Amino acid sequence: MASILPASNKSMRSDRNTYIGKKFVHVKNPHLDSMEEDILYHFDLGTKTHNLPAMFGDVKFVCVGGSPNRMKAFALLMQKELGYEECGEELEDICAGTDRYCMYKTGPVLSISHGMGVPSISIMLHELIKLLYHARCCDVTIIRIGTSGGVGIEPGSVVITDTAVDAFFKPRFEQVILDNIVTRSTELDKDLAEKLFKCSKEIPNFPALIGHTMCTDDFYEGQGRLDGALCSFSREKKLDYLKRAYKAGVRNIEMESTVFAAMCRLCGLKAAVVCVTLLNRFESDQINLPHEVLVEYQQRPQLLISNFIKQQLGLHRIS
Repeated sequence: MASILPASNKSMRSDRNTYIGKKFVHVKNPHLDSMEEDILYHFDLGTKTHNLPAMFGDVKFVCVGGSPNRMKAFALLMQKELGYEECGEELEDICAGTDRYCMYKTGPVLSISHGMGVPSISIMLHELIKLLYHARCCDVTIIRIGTSGGVGIEPGSVVITDTAVDAFFKPRFEQVILDNIVTRSTELDKDLAEKLFKCSKEIPNFPALIGHTMCTDDFYEGQGRLDGALCSFSREKKLDYLKRAYKAGVRNIEMESTVFAAMCRLCGLKAAVVCVTLLNRFESDQINLPHEVLVEYQQRPQLLISNFIKQQLGLHRIS
């Protein structure tokens, strides 16, 4: 780790997140300081094999999503909107040496896939946060963009999460560490959520709202679906549960937001979750929209975030 910070800055190591008035990404692991090399295995990157500050030091926005294809599409969109396409810059998968995640960089924007569910995004986040730390990135905004099931709202609605909650509608992420249950807060940056909501109002015919997002450990029974290989409850029980979720402020359901919110909060990352809904769970359990409609819905979070990033960079907004 000594090679990561300039010699004159070694004394700043313990307070690195406030160095020179900038908000650096920080880690909550004292063991990293004693490691001669940190291998980011699932990214096929490392502190000895790659110059991470040179590669990633200018990153200001990190956008993550479950699907590799969707995150490549977002990277291509940002390449076009930021003008890198005109420069003839080729888009390359930085993680091509591994089959776990994909990663694309377009100027100050990093696009990464995280797979499906808490375990997959958790692994990615550990290595992403360390990458940003080793690269000495500062003032970073990270946004999860994806799809979800709506709770009492129309399909195609874009939910900007204010707080991620668990299946008991509590703002917490519980994880078993060794033989202890550790509970962490899942509140997201309220100011960032409001800015994104305001940005959404500038896009014509763009249905968006702020609400709680419920994170579950399963797509079927864990989300009250009646169409899985197993089902241990009645339709009435399902509807009662979803009604209680709605009453608690839940407007959509997905499978990554609690660990995302908890880890970003602990490591000094300004974070947001923006997901489009593909169905209203009060009405259906299965997604049966035409392909072209699904494609258009899935592009909505990308449009909002690309618009937001351009505004933050002082560029013309997307029409």
